[in-house]
Amino acid sequence: MKRPYRVVVAKPGLDGHDRGAKVIARALRDAGFEVVYTGLHQTPEQISQAVVQEDADALGLSLLSGAHLTLVPKVMAQLSAAGRSDVLVIVGGIIPEADVPVLEAGGVAKVFTPGATLPSIGAWLEEALDRREARHVV
Repeated sequence: MKRPYRVVVAKPGLDGHDRGAKVIARALRDAGFEVVYTGLHQTPEQISQAVVQEDADALGLSLLSGAHLTLVPKVMAQLSAAGRSDVLVIVGGIIPEADVPVLEAGGVAKVFTPGATLPSIGAWLEEALDRREARHVV
């Protein structure tokens, strides 16, 4: 890791299942990331504000409610409106295979579905942020 990256982990919408988000937050923290967990029932506006306030490098959205095709584009729009379309957005949760390309076309960098291992998520995120950091170093 080129530097400690800051990641906001958020649970948008009315989904009340946060065990997975807490496990991911802990695993990323153990891997050397600075992690801010926003808690349950966050609006796209609240999530965007947290990314701005924390000066986050990445945003992890955890969705189990089936509302990913509604909520993720709203979060992406809020990030863009806040001038933070540069943040690397990853999504995890119960996401049907057919919806993954839709989310990626909307700007999501990676979608992790059940079965993704904690080390693989951390390694992918570290590599992606390191690559991005290397592109921005002059």
